[in-house]
Amino acid sequence: MEYGSPGYDWLKAAHIIAVIAWMAGMLYLPRLFVYHADTVPGSVQSETFKVMERRLLKAIITPAMIATWILGLLLAWKSGFYAAPWLHAKFALVLVLSGLHGFFARTVRSFAEDRNQRPARFYRILNEVPTLVMILIVILVVVKPF
Repeated sequence: MEYGSPGYDWLKAAHIIAVIAWMAGMLYLPRLFVYHADTVPGSVQSETFKVMERRLLKAIITPAMIATWILGLLLAWKSGFYAAPWLHAKFALVLVLSGLHGFFARTVRSFAEDRNQRPARFYRILNEVPTLVMILIVILVVVKPF
């Protein structure tokens, strides 16, 4: 499978699909945290958010992140772009998103144990971080500025 071949294009399509699924979850989960932070621990609403957050993380976000990493590394290797400076910058930003993913996983556990100490405003602000990182990644991939 060489760069530009039909197999490579299928690999790239699968990577883009995985990225979209990962980003959808990374944008939605902190929004759930915003609403969850304003509920009373143990309430019906709080328990519903716990289920939603756990399922989103386990069924969509984490598998999509794993697929994104595997497919992205394969693309970098198959394309030869692994030496490109723009890809190094993208890799650093994907590490930031992965770290944020880890923080979100800890936050899901915190809410599940009724230990959240952060206000809804914190999660409203945090909700913007994945968007900003995603914009930078798209610019790097499409424009390849360096």
